[in-house]
Amino acid sequence: MTDLDALDLDFVQLGDTGLQTSELQFGTWRFGRETEEGNVEIDEDRAHELLDAYEAAGGRFIDTADVYGGGVAEEWIGDWLAERDRERFTVASKIYWQIRDGDPNSRGTNRKNLRHRTDALLDRLDTDYVDVLYIHRWDDQTSAREMMKTLNGLVEAGKVNYLGASTHRPNAWKVAKANAIARAEGWEPFSVLQPRYNLADREIEGDYLEMARSEGLAVCPWSPLGQGFLTGKYSREDGLTGESRAAESSRFQESYLTEENFDLHDELDAVADEVDATPAQTALAWLMHRDGVTAPIVGARTVEQLEENLSASEIDLSDKQVSRLTEAKGGPYAGL
Repeated sequence: MTDLDALDLDFVQLGDTGLQTSELQFGTWRFGRETEEGNVEIDEDRAHELLDAYEAAGGRFIDTADVYGGGVAEEWIGDWLAERDRERFTVASKIYWQIRDGDPNSRGTNRKNLRHRTDALLDRLDTDYVDVLYIHRWDDQTSAREMMKTLNGLVEAGKVNYLGASTHRPNAWKVAKANAIARAEGWEPFSVLQPRYNLADREIEGDYLEMARSEGLAVCPWSPLGQGFLTGKYSREDGLTGESRAAESSRFQESYLTEENFDLHDELDAVADEVDATPAQTALAWLMHRDGVTAPIVGARTVEQLEENLSASEIDLSDKQVSRLTEAKGGPYAGL
């Protein structure tokens, strides 16, 4: 394993913006998260240890959301940043999910919710602005015009520097439409996209990535390790027979624990052996080699896991190895 102090993550440009981002961004979705057993997955002390480790590796982009840990993730990040030069770090947060029972206006991208939630997250982060504000999901109940005008107002007020859209399903036309409205009105458009994308989940290939390239948008994928599937933690035998605990989730079973994906994992294991890396590092390296991808978002429960993930930045895959991994997953875009 590489010593974190020996790593020096590179900076890459965030799409057509003038902002530079770490080539691997740090995701904090486990901060303060309660498990089904009622335990906190990552407490404040561990969260600060992970942020320390990311900083030691040269990482400067911290990704969070106002619902992570019920808001405590932002509070812990704010406390950590208070002891550092805020300007040396890029911070992104997200708004969408309902936060008050019985109050439909506390969900989505309506003007009331966006304005209130932005002020609240800035208070928790103890900062005057966020570098990127994402809509956490697409809100079909709010018009694109209302959303983009409100978001533009947050930029003009100095509370937000850049706008992004985090998506669960590819919706290239919705992003393009919103940006067309914003540009026609002289408002700030989306500059960053945060889709789910990994070696096993290739849904954004095609129109979505082509739109991002055409619009000059940064692409910062979440779930780059397929919810742990690409780390090698699930065996073919247990996964296909339903013996794995993960098989209790029908969505995970259908998305990842399939014969096709275990065949893909066999090729991933083979390439990992060739480059003397773990499957997780190799899957991340593949993503970093993909045309159109700006910077994957990695997370970890422990410093050791974070060290493993960040060390993917030092793995150099050949064009042939990238092609082998790309083509190991079938479908219409396997050759892209």
